[in-house]
Amino acid sequence: MYNIPPNVGKYKKTDLPDAFVRRRSVQNIFIERMVDHMDYFNAFWVGGAICALVQILMEKTKLMPGRIMVLLVCTGAVISFFGWYEPFMEYAGAGASVPLLGYGNILMKGVKEAVSESGFIGLFQGGFKTGAVGCCAALVFGYLASLVFRPKMKG
Repeated sequence: MYNIPPNVGKYKKTDLPDAFVRRRSVQNIFIERMVDHMDYFNAFWVGGAICALVQILMEKTKLMPGRIMVLLVCTGAVISFFGWYEPFMEYAGAGASVPLLGYGNILMKGVKEAVSESGFIGLFQGGFKTGAVGCCAALVFGYLASLVFRPKMKG
């Protein structure tokens, strides 16, 4: 119920003055709220930076959107392979996990787990197990969107 600072040591919660406990809890609540707001801010600017870089890549190169998406997934898998994605995701939250970089991370996590469990055959199983939900959701929602809207070929 009360947050006791680490330097209090041998004292019990009941030995602390009520004002001290109240002051510490109000400070903790304020700090927790600030951390939540910083999480939103970090997710916003990191996700926005990724999207802005991809937009620049789409406009300044002749790469097709499909190839850029594959590049993002592969980049996420490589970053995950080196172990850099987890700290990046802790800092950026949804700004790092929602774009296609996060999908590459999910695929690599599945491959790592499956290889540790099944050996060589896990190279082929892991990505399917962890990425199946995302692929199925994309197919189902894409199909539902095509029923609602009239898809046309560009030309």
